[in-house]
Amino acid sequence: MSLVNITNMNVLDNPTNYCNPIQFEITFECTAELTHDIEWKVVYVGSSENSFFDQVLDEIEVGPVPIGVNKFILQTDAPDPSLIPENDLLGITVILVTCSYRDQEFARVGYYVNNEYMPFQGYNPMEHGEIDIVHPIDLDKVVRTIVADKPRVTRFPIQWDGELLIGAQHASLEQDRGQDYVGDNGDKAMDVSMEMQDEECYTNGVPSLSSPEKTMHILNSRNIVSPDWSNQSALMVE
Repeated sequence: MSLVNITNMNVLDNPTNYCNPIQFEITFECTAELTHDIEWKVVYVGSSENSFFDQVLDEIEVGPVPIGVNKFILQTDAPDPSLIPENDLLGITVILVTCSYRDQEFARVGYYVNNEYMPFQGYNPMEHGEIDIVHPIDLDKVVRTIVADKPRVTRFPIQWDGELLIGAQHASLEQDRGQDYVGDNGDKAMDVSMEMQDEECYTNGVPSLSSPEKTMHILNSRNIVSPDWSNQSALMVE
């Protein structure tokens, strides 16, 4: 059972110019006391053909995390265009927000991103026709749209603090009984984690995937009121 569940993610300032920061308002629930911080990472896929061009836009640690519902804003700089092949600057790509505990990734939220060239405000290719793009691309004329209403959420089973303690106690008990104890790669060690296998929840069907100064704050409330979800990603994880 996961001790931390992402309940909502809201993409702020979207759509916006390519050069503007990327902002996520993240709400998650912690159901038990944690001994370590939670690690968050934002990854931008620079090219669908080569993971070499993936950019880690930010990595932060949030903690200590109180039990209850928590909310914070994660802001990163835009991807560095000089690290992206010019042919991949425009069009569809993916951005990922990953969540880890003690270097174990337990949740991933993926969004489609569309970078569209807009030569002037109000440009519509259906009305104005296709316009030749001048290279190098003027990023001031590129609009970034994160498809916020169609996220894909993937969960992974990990060992939380309590499960490690239970596993150690179980190993000691098995050894006391004179029985063979199977380690991390054996069947017995998988008893707890196999109860929660990898899950993927499709909300309207979306695919899976230098640290700037962080702009974030964290709020905690055991009785937080759920916001209006009409303009949010409506994450649904069972």
